[in-house]
Amino acid sequence: MKRIGTILASIASLVVLASPALAHHGVNSEYDAAHPRTLKGTVTQYAFANPHIQIYFDVTGPDGKVEHWGCEGPSPGILIRNGWPRNAVKPGDQITAVCDPARSGASVGALKTITLPDGTVLKAY
Repeated sequence: MKRIGTILASIASLVVLASPALAHHGVNSEYDAAHPRTLKGTVTQYAFANPHIQIYFDVTGPDGKVEHWGCEGPSPGILIRNGWPRNAVKPGDQITAVCDPARSGASVGALKTITLPDGTVLKAY
């Protein structure tokens, strides 16, 4: 009986310790997955680094105004396993990004896919 109590206490401890990690990955609360956006733009910066990759790009609207966007993706390890090359994009590349936009209205999103200049489509997840 004492062993069952120890096992239950261990499981409870793991759940409590894992809570901050789950809160950190609250993508569903931050981004609007019900209304993905497709954006065409020019890459200005690409950070293939932990904990999440970042792609920054400029999107020119129909009125000629340039809007600066940033999309975050998963970790480099996940992307490498999904077939992404480390140097998938570089500043100056024309890309099409599909992302879940921020609920706040800010010009940021959770990356779903990018289409490279040669037509290659890379999935984030």
